[in-house]
Amino acid sequence: MKRLPAWLAAACACLGLCLCPALASRKHLTWLERANADPTAARLTNPYAGQEDAVKAGEKLYQRYCSSCHGTDLAGVDRNPSLRSPTVRSASPGALFWLLRNGSLERGMPAWSYLPPQQRWQLVTWLKTME
Repeated sequence: MKRLPAWLAAACACLGLCLCPALASRKHLTWLERANADPTAARLTNPYAGQEDAVKAGEKLYQRYCSSCHGTDLAGVDRNPSLRSPTVRSASPGALFWLLRNGSLERGMPAWSYLPPQQRWQLVTWLKTME
């Protein structure tokens, strides 16, 4: 096995030292900030909030698209997170809508951007009733 040249090993060590504080500081960011979400996303308002038909549609969509990973009871399946967590419950509707559209590579959440905005909002509407 070949050894790295001394200059390259030193450069890698320096880079590691420079990145460590940046990586450590990411632990204090919210999941939305770590996902590099548009900061205005959290301020989006749900046009279907409080509409019973949107809640029912959102529940059907959840069972179809989300329950295999997050469970029929929202408790999470295997290593997939519970949607009853304080993080999800405290997230704004806009933040949840953003996450559904963009996903999260860090968490293994797929992007559901192919769902029309109306259906993503219906999912958010239903999730917010589950608090």
